Amino acid sequence: MTRYWNELIPIDRYVVKVNGLLQEADRKIITMLYQPLIGFRGYSLFMTLWSELEQDRLWGEESTHHSIMTTMQCNLKDIHQERLKLEAIGLLKTFVKEEENVRSFVYELQPPLTPETFFSDPMLNIYLYNRLGKSKYVKVKNFFSDEIIPNTFQNITRSFHEVFASIQAESMMTQVTDEVLEDSKLDEDLEWITKKDGKEIEVKHEGFDFSLFYAGLSEVVIPRKSITPKVEEAISKLSFLYHIDPITMKDIVMNAIDDDDTVNIEELRKVARDWYQLENKDGLPTLVERTQPVHLRKMDDKKPKSKDEQLIQMLENVSPKQLLSDFSGGDPSISDLWIVEDVMFKQQLPAGVVNVLLYYVLLKTDMKLNRNYVEKIASHWARKRVTTVIEAMELAKAENRQYQNWAKTKQTKSTATKQTKDTPNRNRFISEKTKEEEEKETVSAQEENKRKLAERLEKLKLNKGK
Repeated sequence: MTRYWNELIPIDRYVVKVNGLLQEADRKIITMLYQPLIGFRGYSLFMTLWSELEQDRLWGEESTHHSIMTTMQCNLKDIHQERLKLEAIGLLKTFVKEEENVRSFVYELQPPLTPETFFSDPMLNIYLYNRLGKSKYVKVKNFFSDEIIPNTFQNITRSFHEVFASIQAESMMTQVTDEVLEDSKLDEDLEWITKKDGKEIEVKHEGFDFSLFYAGLSEVVIPRKSITPKVEEAISKLSFLYHIDPITMKDIVMNAIDDDDTVNIEELRKVARDWYQLENKDGLPTLVERTQPVHLRKMDDKKPKSKDEQLIQMLENVSPKQLLSDFSGGDPSISDLWIVEDVMFKQQLPAGVVNVLLYYVLLKTDMKLNRNYVEKIASHWARKRVTTVIEAMELAKAENRQYQNWAKTKQTKSTATKQTKDTPNRNRFISEKTKEEEEKETVSAQEENKRKLAERLEKLKLNKGK
């Protein structure tokens, strides 16, 4: 995989274009519906690019990426990362041209979805609900809706032919010449300045086996013609969102088919959501990355030269769920998965960083995940803006003593309530460990953890090779 510096450098030139006019209503939609999903940096990049367009024009002036870095006060790595988010969510298309070692980009801003389409999308509305919570979600939805004309009013609008007189065909034909028709056409390299509709995001769920799904369909229950391209697209999105396998999806589709053998997409979305909540104790999925983002990997295109590098590469390429499965030798518990999902959602830590966190905590706490302990370390890493596996491992080593004290503090608090009132001075008779003894124990514990880590890694490699 290529790194961002292979795709983008500060002196690369760019120009902003917009696919149809953007209006004030679009600004509201992007601010209130898209910003909770892409974050403030992605939102800022979109607005920065938009600001380079003159009102009612489709093209801006050419500039360099250094100007974006100056305006947004952030580095090129972050700009590249946020650009990918905008592309993925359907707000940006990127075009590139290279001539004589000069690279130029066209950033074409895309109009957002209409509120109706956004709230009907089987993925985006669920993600928004999780980001905002029920109360805020309902408030935002109500903002983009209003009352219809009451049915007590009667439509008395006149049609065209009732107002305008008819023109004789003969007089019209004499005025329509080839020159007029030719003047009405646009040149091939031009387009009309107009408002365009946003396109729904495309999710290509490569892990979903449509051939297996179709093989399980019964023509008596679900005719093949019922699975239209729209339905197929909805199935792909829902399988990606809820991690639904083809066999389960077949049963879900059966519960969303109408009497006329058509699949009700809205009902399909509800049935899939109900299935997920039933399987996950009323929980809803969150917008999390299943593995470490490619641009944050440091060993993705390298051959490991040591066991540490082998571990880094493994943590960069496995999902937190798979890591827990490897540790437990089977499916991880729902409670452990919720802890991980909450950390990824609330602290916005990349998957690889979460993997390091899991590795550290499990080896320090006898293979048990304590929610408070995990969340406290995760909060610390979020404040430190840790984004890579290497950064997380280095911070875990540097702060090891502090993290151990946190663990001891939690144990002390849990046992303090068990102490009786008649032993208030018990601690006076317990000799304190010397600093040298503590340091020896710390070194010993670190060596033991390294040994466990190596054994665990070796087992994981063997399992992967089978």
